[in-house]
Formats: sequence, C-alpha cells, structure tokens
Amino acid sequence: MKNKKLLTFIVAGLIVFVFLVMFKDKILKIIYPKTYKEVVQIYQEKYNIDENLIFALIKAESNFDNKAVSNRSAIGVMQLMEDTAKEVAIKNKIDIDYNNMKQELLNVDININIGTKYMTILLDKYESTEVALAAYNAGIGTVDNWIEKGVIKADGSDIENIPYKETNNYVRKILSNYKMYKELYK
Repeated sequence: MKNKKLLTFIVAGLIVFVFLVMFKDKILKIIYPKTYKEVVQIYQEKYNIDENLIFALIKAESNFDNKAVSNRSAIGVMQLMEDTAKEVAIKNKIDIDYNNMKQELLNVDININIGTKYMTILLDKYESTEVALAAYNAGIGTVDNWIEKGVIKADGSDIENIPYKETNNYVRKILSNYKMYKELYK
C-alpha cells in the first residue's frame, strides 16, 4: 500500500515536471504578458525605447490593471502622478484634458504615451537604466540628491546602495522583469 502511494506520487511528480518543461515558455508568457502590445509598440517606436523595458515597468507598476490607482494617487498602468504627467504632457505637447487628469490617465493610450515619454526622458538624463528606474519611483530630485551626495553613482553600478528600501526593491523587480521579457520575447 505504501509503495503504491509512493509510486503514484512519483509518477504524478514526473508528469507535472514534464508538463512544466514542455510548456515553460507558454506558462511564463501568461505570467509575463504583453498586454496592450499595440499601444506599447506605437510609443516605444515613437520614443525609441526597448518595449521590453516598458512591459517590465507596467508589470511592476500595475500588473496591467488599467484602473489602478495607488494609495499615493499614482494612476493607470504606468502609475503616473498627476503633476508629473501634466508636466511631461505640457513640455512634449501631448494633447490631453488637463482639467480631467485622473480620467485621462486611466486611458491606457494616454498613460502609456506619457509614461513611455517620461521613462525616455529619465534614460536620456541619467544614461543608466538602473538610475532612471530609481528616479521613476523616487523622483528626479531625490535621485539627483543621492548622486550629488555620493550615495549612488551616476552610472548605476552601485544601485544596491539606494537608501529607500521600496525604491531598491522596485529597481531590482523591474530589472528582473526586464530580463525575463528579453529572454521570453527574443
């Protein structure tokens, strides 16, 4: 009786193992989807940025929830703060209704447009994906202050020194997501 249960357990384990090996990429693509692919492709091409980075950012920020609003009032799939989104939209002549920002930022197209442009601005400013991601989360002023005080290096080589635990974990999570997206969608 004991041997029969053990054999059943081993066979079931082997079946699960074979299933996972055979369908690993399919399962991972469910976990790491490219939801809103058409919209992301429009803006990644327009702003010349790797779409996999945008998908990694969206996954970490909202897990593709187009109605996401954080407890800090970040809005939409790319979790934009209204003031930041307004500033980016004005400076880059992105046509939105500034009197209805929350509703506008819940629009996936607008959110991805502004969020992708903002990430591009950060990448241009810092020339480091790690530092740009830290600024996306903690803010430009905070990251500039860290660099100025020598807390982190401008090249992002010591990103583990980010003093905010949330931002430190955030950067690591997105970099991990980014690596996974690049491997899955070669």
